[in-house]
Amino acid sequence: MIGTVLVANRGEIACRIFRTCRESGIRTVAVHSDADENALHTRVADAAVRLPGAASADTYLRGDLIVKAALAAGADAVHPGYGFLSENAGFARAVLDAGLTWIGPPPEAIEAMASKTRAKELMGIAPLGEVTEADLPVLVKAAAGGGGRGMRVVRRLADLDAELTAARAEAASAFGDGEVFVEPYVENGRHVEVQILADTHGTVWALGTRDCSLQRRHQKVIEEAPAPGLTPQLTGELNDLAVRAARAVDYVGVGTVEFLVADGRAHFLEMNTRLQVEHPVTEAVFGVDLVALQLRVAEGHALENDPPRARGHAIEARLYAEDPAHGWAPQTGRLHRLTVPDGIRLDTGYTDGDDIGVHYDPMLAKAVAHAPTRAEAVRRLAGALERAAIHGPVTNRDLLVRSLRHEEFTSARMDTGFYDRHLAGLTQSGPDPLAPLAAALADASAHPGRFGGWRNLPSQPQVKRYVLAGEEHEVRYHHTRTGLTADGVRVVHADAGLVVLETDGVRRRYEVARYDDRVHVNTTALTVPPRFPDPTTQHAPGSLLAPMPGTVVRVAEGLTEGTSVEAGQPLLWLEAMKMEHRITAPTTGTLTHLHAVPGQQVTVGSLLAVVQDT
Repeated sequence: MIGTVLVANRGEIACRIFRTCRESGIRTVAVHSDADENALHTRVADAAVRLPGAASADTYLRGDLIVKAALAAGADAVHPGYGFLSENAGFARAVLDAGLTWIGPPPEAIEAMASKTRAKELMGIAPLGEVTEADLPVLVKAAAGGGGRGMRVVRRLADLDAELTAARAEAASAFGDGEVFVEPYVENGRHVEVQILADTHGTVWALGTRDCSLQRRHQKVIEEAPAPGLTPQLTGELNDLAVRAARAVDYVGVGTVEFLVADGRAHFLEMNTRLQVEHPVTEAVFGVDLVALQLRVAEGHALENDPPRARGHAIEARLYAEDPAHGWAPQTGRLHRLTVPDGIRLDTGYTDGDDIGVHYDPMLAKAVAHAPTRAEAVRRLAGALERAAIHGPVTNRDLLVRSLRHEEFTSARMDTGFYDRHLAGLTQSGPDPLAPLAAALADASAHPGRFGGWRNLPSQPQVKRYVLAGEEHEVRYHHTRTGLTADGVRVVHADAGLVVLETDGVRRRYEVARYDDRVHVNTTALTVPPRFPDPTTQHAPGSLLAPMPGTVVRVAEGLTEGTSVEAGQPLLWLEAMKMEHRITAPTTGTLTHLHAVPGQQVTVGSLLAVVQDT
């Protein structure tokens, strides 16, 4: 029997596994980098071991340090989580060689499927060799790892070499393995996967399908189970192929077999030899705890001959600290509050007051809704996200709500090109126009002495300004003997945390919370502009500023001050929150200043380069 489990991962992943371990009476051990010293997963574990450093390569990717941590903490088993080393056969062997129980598939199975090139060969599929114009578009893909890193779509043959170089660099940074390959790119296919679970007694379960078609940068955003709109014949074919893949490598434990579905045909992508981020939707539909089943299989228990029956429909949305309207730029800062309505499962690695740093993935949480039908599950999740209190950095919450309510999604006609087609419309700001007024009235109620009391004689209105969606909004209101008033709006109630306004006979409630210069009014975030702008923030035209905190990982080859550049030409690359971000020339001209150098740490707004328009 397993007594103590070390989880070789961080954040939401570790917290989710710890939850099942606690329910099973198993003690838990966390590992953490210096950047994660006070992270939630270290606080909820029974014990925690430091991995010196901050970068993944120095900490969470160091299998030798993690094995030492397990032994030092008295753990008798290691769970790899579902990232970092979870698909590393060498790490699995090191755990087993140390006399510890490995809660995962055999190293040989990981080895067979961890390289996407070898996995395709195992399934009888060969990657592209020499790429020609006739092969375009193609997809450059990292042979190891996942999560969209090391992946590039190439539509012009002239871009292939540069994209291969970029993919290798990103793959090496993320996975310690720079091998990449090229395969045909299936346009507008659906990303469908099958959850499998196998024991050491020869039983293999196929726990239904999941649709993960809504993706940004090849990373999943919304997932659901079962995948809607598949024929019984295609569903059966997907399940059979998944079981075949598992049996081909004598698989044990949980895993996921991924496909692209287009024109009624299934195209094998890969097998992930680990638990997936989206596993909660399968748990909801089948009424199982996949982590608990992982633990039982690792202890040698047999599965039932047949899996449980599926019931209802489940949908998961990944809440990211990012700005979809500005290139999905990751966001950092203090997460002041994160709550969702009752009845929604929330898997998260953060709690109120935690800081979101620059070193790791920007996912804050996963929200999951389950209901008897797909339509009910979609409605429940969209409504819950709309009502959630998310106070802190910019998130993709509005995008999620609009995506779930988009006609193409509600009618189950979505594919992997969904955001390519609809992102502009989904990110158009449409905040409540009364939110700035509610913020001003709440502030006036909280600080009545700041503005003086009411007067018998008419006076000028009080004026307050807020920045909303990049634009400044001015609101005006009066103090009267009966309280606060605003033209055209009846102020029913106003205090520091709640404002009730009535327009055209309809009352609406506005919950208000202020944190320094940020004000959250229901789901709308406002910024209080400074009274006196800082003159040092002014930059010359053509200045390229860091859109996020991160590390300069590369500068374009041969780029020096005085070089002529074309509009849109890649100049340098930043790595932030496990993703690489390309900084391009804003105009055709001359590079007059280059401040960025590889390895440099930059903050938001740091001057990277200047391109003078010619």
